[in-house]
Amino acid sequence: MILTPQTLDSQVLRETFAHFPSGVAAMTAEVDGAAHALVASSFTVGVSLEPALVMFAVQKSSGTWPILRQARRVGVSILGQDQGALCRQLANRDKNARFADVEVHRLESGALLLPHASLWFECSIFDEHPAGDHDVVLLEIHALHADKTTSPLVFHDSAFRQLAA
Repeated sequence: MILTPQTLDSQVLRETFAHFPSGVAAMTAEVDGAAHALVASSFTVGVSLEPALVMFAVQKSSGTWPILRQARRVGVSILGQDQGALCRQLANRDKNARFADVEVHRLESGALLLPHASLWFECSIFDEHPAGDHDVVLLEIHALHADKTTSPLVFHDSAFRQLAA
């Protein structure tokens, strides 16, 4: 097979990135009495064991992140294989519709966790770094839980998929 490099443009780059499968994380917290959510497929675990760090990238144009980053703690729910519709709802441009009929578990810290997720983390912001049109956010884990009976939702080729044995 002969590789023929393509000219780098935003559409080719987006399509190429979409070919790499990833999990889907919902960062959620209550700020000033309102629930806020940000969905990211750029979430990465295992950044550091000491301290315990995870990370994700958020667009600089995000209207949600400036609000969510005010929270003392942020809940991270790695969405489960049957939560594709919930993911789309939480990513809705209409912020008032994001939590309509959505069950959440509120922690004393203000972090929100979503039932039926495969993993949960309670985090605080450790550091942020500019990265082009995004910011890379490092989160320090304070508590976690894994539901090993629930497989994660996978985002691949711009569609939600499930892991298969």
